[in-house]
Amino acid sequence: MLANLGIDMPTAILLCLAILLALSFEFVNGFHDTANAVATVIYTHALKPSQAVVWSGMWNLIGVLTSSGAVAFGIVALLPVELVINVGSGAGFAMVFALLISSIVWNLGTWYLGLPASSSHTLIGSIVGVGLMNSLMSPDSAFGDGVNWSKVEDTVKALIFSPLLGFAAAALLLLAMKALLRNPALYKAPEGDKPPPLGIRALLVLTCTGVSFAHGSNDGQKGMGLIVLILVGIIPTTFALDLATSPDAVHDLAATSSRFSRSLEALPSTKGANADGDAAHKQLTHYLRSGQIVPETLPALAVANSRAASRLAPLDDLKALAPADRVALRMDVYLVSETLARMQKAKQLPAGLDPAATASYQKSLKGLTNFIPLWVKLAVSLALGLGTMIGWKRIVVTVGEKIGKAHLTYAQGASAELVAFATIEAADILGLPVSTTHILSSGIAGTMVANGSGIQKETVRNIVLAWVLTLPVCVLLGAALFGAALFFVLRVLGVH
Repeated sequence: MLANLGIDMPTAILLCLAILLALSFEFVNGFHDTANAVATVIYTHALKPSQAVVWSGMWNLIGVLTSSGAVAFGIVALLPVELVINVGSGAGFAMVFALLISSIVWNLGTWYLGLPASSSHTLIGSIVGVGLMNSLMSPDSAFGDGVNWSKVEDTVKALIFSPLLGFAAAALLLLAMKALLRNPALYKAPEGDKPPPLGIRALLVLTCTGVSFAHGSNDGQKGMGLIVLILVGIIPTTFALDLATSPDAVHDLAATSSRFSRSLEALPSTKGANADGDAAHKQLTHYLRSGQIVPETLPALAVANSRAASRLAPLDDLKALAPADRVALRMDVYLVSETLARMQKAKQLPAGLDPAATASYQKSLKGLTNFIPLWVKLAVSLALGLGTMIGWKRIVVTVGEKIGKAHLTYAQGASAELVAFATIEAADILGLPVSTTHILSSGIAGTMVANGSGIQKETVRNIVLAWVLTLPVCVLLGAALFGAALFFVLRVLGVH
């Protein structure tokens, strides 16, 4: 069986360990982040804890299964490009192990202390740490090369502004509810274990459902992206390309690719382009690491695109490609797609290329490589859902009891969760990973301030401290573990 997959026993063991770690990350994410979604319904007695965690876990599962995949590949885009295209190598394995282990360690630590920290921050910090260590250990790289700083900047902005938005929007929504909805029961704290009136209870369950679904559709994608990356690197014959692509789509992409090749060849800077594919890959990788266009960049782009176009031209079905050609086509498609995306973002696109046509072509190329098998979605959704059902209590107690000085009212819980749902869904559409923890915790704090209830400064200070420390600690953890993992897979297991 291993021979059919094209891998040996040590590589198969590493494959299983890597997938297990990715699922473990999502499991921890479930009881660390998703606990926020059930805090309001538990503390308002809208649902019993056992009902709430099962219900939330189920909607997390649905959120994962219906997710677009944009966030998944947004996370992958943060990784050093040379490790992404060589993830089946020893360095690629070291990268996967380092960023997942450091993320799990920090998440478990903050969960044990009952601190709502961000799994998104944790993973991104680990990725940056791996990228920095990789550049430090690469003899031909400057420190910091290989880290996709523009994508990191976009992601960090989303993670910084989303809790501020959560705080302000939840506070304003609560004030608007007080002005528009005159039902006094909405603004009361629960009495004993008595559930709220039916209408209010339905509202709270609905908001819990929305946050759980949104969390699954956003956070669940992080593990999916990493698993697909692992599969592409280790079993490329099966996962390098979306083999379910229809013949019509293949024909359309082949025609578009040929037209784009002619557009590139018409540029003065691509005249006499060297047909050496390896040299072209090296030049495009250099561009993606540094962001600097050199005279060789556009000729390399023309070569890689021409190679992709020539492989696509005679095809009706991607399954007809020989295994080695699938891997080669993916390499060309990935590098062309990422190069065009970076040029467009940095406004470096050559004047002779039509921006709209280039953007459409780049999107079509991404569709060939950015896909998530159904079984990966199922595995991640189950891990996330099970995590929600098992370890929810520590974070729930912090969110429900220790942020505000007064008990959570029905309106406060609904306001915080409505804002969290809307913010996460917007980020999902934009392909940005955001923190459910940050948005909901800050939303509850915002409602406490708007309600005049006050907040517990010690708890908020500890939460903010965890938020501030997450990125730098995980950068250091990711860097240190990458170095250790590189030694392990290269020296101990002998995977190169």
